[in-house]
Amino acid sequence: MKAIQEPRVVLVAITKHGLSQALQLAAKLPHAHLAVSEKFAAGLPVIANPVEVLPGALSANIGMLFARYDQVVMFISLGAVVRLIAPHLKSKDEDPGVVVIDDAGRYVIPVLSGHVGGANAFAEHLAALLDAQAVLTTASDVGKTIPVDILGRELGWQVEAPKINITRVSAHVVNEEPIAFVQETGAKNWWTRPTPLPGNIHLFERFEDVDLDRYRAVLWVTRRDIVQACWDDLAERLVVYRPPAGQD
Repeated sequence: MKAIQEPRVVLVAITKHGLSQALQLAAKLPHAHLAVSEKFAAGLPVIANPVEVLPGALSANIGMLFARYDQVVMFISLGAVVRLIAPHLKSKDEDPGVVVIDDAGRYVIPVLSGHVGGANAFAEHLAALLDAQAVLTTASDVGKTIPVDILGRELGWQVEAPKINITRVSAHVVNEEPIAFVQETGAKNWWTRPTPLPGNIHLFERFEDVDLDRYRAVLWVTRRDIVQACWDDLAERLVVYRPPAGQD
């Protein structure tokens, strides 16, 4: 299985209290970079983490931060962060994860790219390090159900479906409609939440065993070639996952 690459992380601080929190977190994240405004650069203590001094206004540096890092952690107010990042947003497939932490280090809030960008999972990791509360608003995380767009990602699964299918099926899942989960191959430890699998998710070992009239959508883990007629018949109700070779 392909190794999961360590995310490129930057901790951004532009206030006295924010810098104090960022330094505490940096000590627990040795691979993270610390980015600070020029006025704090001279007084920084010696730390093991790489330090980046942000010249001028933070707004002029957002594009650079988005290009260089996978997770941008900001010790800045949520409203200010929304305004700062808004001009730089492209899509959930391109944008980095953005996480906001308050100056007191009590709340960790994923703001951007919660699923595909990994901000939700990273926020929970940071919250554990800080003994803080992660504030998640993504429906599948709040409802403790299947994240359709990234299911099995840590196992190396690749999702195969038009984007509209992922959107439609995600809605059916979080709305607790009947979902058929067909697993013909791949690792069995794909359910990683501490809570039981939701009751609207029904497990099958073969696609042929599914009564398609009874289920609002189908999640199918398979190595089969799926003909176009099958995609057409299920319209926007099908999402397919492809495990890596040798994972059975």
